[in-house]
Amino acid sequence: MKKIHIVKRKGHVEEYDDRKVYGSCYAACSAAGLTEKECEAAADAVTKHITKWVKAKKSVKSSEIFRMVTQLLKKRNKEVAFLYETHRDVS
Repeated sequence: MKKIHIVKRKGHVEEYDDRKVYGSCYAACSAAGLTEKECEAAADAVTKHITKWVKAKKSVKSSEIFRMVTQLLKKRNKEVAFLYETHRDVS
């Protein structure tokens, strides 16, 4: 896969890492009380969609990924989407 640059909130650039998308989705699902199997299914589906979406780009803002993940989670489970949206890393 070609390198995709993610522009973070503070302006620095990182390479896209699908494990970060998966982990944040899984954590939100787990916090909402979903089973391990449900968490894995949701995180996998969202990660695949996001990875396919970013492949078409050279550079993506992390806020764009955040919004897209939130939208995808809302379609699956509004509580999970709420937890994902409101428990954002503040560092």
